[in-house]
Amino acid sequence: MSKINVVLIEDHDLTRVGIRTALAQREEIVYKGEAANAAQGLELIRQQCPDVAIIDIGLPDMDGIELTRALKSEQREEDSTLRDVKVLILTLQDSEEAVLAAFAAGADSYCMKDISFDLLLEALKVTRDGSSWIDPAIARVVLARTRGAETSPKRTVEIEAADPEYEQMVEAYPLTERELEVLQLIVEGASNALIAERLYITVGTVKTHVRNILNKLCADDRTQAAVRALRAGLVA
Repeated sequence: MSKINVVLIEDHDLTRVGIRTALAQREEIVYKGEAANAAQGLELIRQQCPDVAIIDIGLPDMDGIELTRALKSEQREEDSTLRDVKVLILTLQDSEEAVLAAFAAGADSYCMKDISFDLLLEALKVTRDGSSWIDPAIARVVLARTRGAETSPKRTVEIEAADPEYEQMVEAYPLTERELEVLQLIVEGASNALIAERLYITVGTVKTHVRNILNKLCADDRTQAAVRALRAGLVA
């Protein structure tokens, strides 16, 4: 397996040193540098063009979400050399607002800072290979983002695709109206049985729709499909 080029943007000294030390001990990781704030971090990414940039949300000059948004904006430029750089957000925040804002900005993966090192390595590999890795501790936030809507006002979150290939993927393999209905319920955290009940179809038919959705979105599972749907603006 090819090595993973990584940069770290983290303002907390002890955390930065700990992650640097751990990553440097693994032969599959090439540690390309670190920065303690967003401005230095963006310049570091421009210089090193890593496979994955690990970005902390709580940076002192601009937060990690703003940094991610700035990076993704540069990636959309026609002559950008940063198109393949992926973003892995590393944070202590597991609130719905923080999680959805990170994906809205274009983050590829989202990990909590108490993640084990083995899982961090897995997240880096998955992210480098173009998939989204979501910490199990916050996956429920993505899937259950609209639960409680009956008792509280709905909040809207603007979601944009992180990369042009999302738009191309959706255009090449458009979802049917029924698949979009199923996808909306997946994002709401509904089970196959509940989806079948709400749409007046059989569980077997739901499974077929889910399989088609995963194939069209190139997603490995329902959680990844939900993230891609939110980022591509396929659901409200």
